[in-house]
Amino acid sequence: MEKIKVGIIGSGNIGTDLMMKIQRSPYLEMSVLIGIDPQSEGLKLAQEAGVETISTGIEGFLENPERAKILFDATSAKAHQHHVNVVKGLGIRIVDLTPAAIGPFVAPTVNLTEHLEKEVVNMITCGGQATIPIVHAINSVQPVDYAEIIATIASKSAGPGTRANIDEFTQTTARAIEQVGGAKIGKAIIILNPAEPPLLMRDTIMCLLKEDGDAEAISAAVRDMVSKVNDFVPGYRLKIDPLIEGKKVTVFLEVEGLGDYLPIYAGNLDIMTAAALKVAEEIAKSMLERAEVQ
Repeated sequence: MEKIKVGIIGSGNIGTDLMMKIQRSPYLEMSVLIGIDPQSEGLKLAQEAGVETISTGIEGFLENPERAKILFDATSAKAHQHHVNVVKGLGIRIVDLTPAAIGPFVAPTVNLTEHLEKEVVNMITCGGQATIPIVHAINSVQPVDYAEIIATIASKSAGPGTRANIDEFTQTTARAIEQVGGAKIGKAIIILNPAEPPLLMRDTIMCLLKEDGDAEAISAAVRDMVSKVNDFVPGYRLKIDPLIEGKKVTVFLEVEGLGDYLPIYAGNLDIMTAAALKVAEEIAKSMLERAEVQ
């Protein structure tokens, strides 16, 4: 099967984990890993795997932009703005894993098909990918007036990029809870847990409805959504059945990573890279189908 060539900007934890997932994809060819530190472990692993590497950042890639039709940006919100500006007009699609929020927010199980033709799509945040599908599922049954999510991740799984983007995380996630999840008001909180041994990613979603919740319908919608996300994030699961107390709905989730690059406790990494991979594969399929028609 023909594959679409892709590249990753950022050779840190997220970029390296994503590279390993791409190498298993039936639709994407891992063409180039772009970093700024020649000594980074990600670039070394890419070289060992036979993947072309660039250690001079996006400028090095622009010397031959034909190396990729889709770029994943796994750097920072600030750097992403520059990357979008310099790539503009080259016909390259960008899947953004930073909380820069330049392109439309995408959660694969909620609104992927709406944005397949956009030049830039934003993957929100790890907490957003874990929780927004659940808010959307609840809102599809009964209107959600307020949704609050708390994403708790192991401190060891939060690299420099994640820590630098904490403010953007809360702001971007809150906006996406409203725009994609459908809640009238959204709020996001992130906790870096230093516990040893490190704990799996845990997410709590609390929604306030206009009226008392229909327990049976809401529980069915939540379980169905969990099953859909689990199709591409195998470690995504409910901790207990949803709690419906009058107008309040509370959902507790756990996300276990595949352990491609970091240990399994880094479910925050895994759900982000798995969701980005899902989006890119659907974009690639759309590109291949269009090429066949032409």
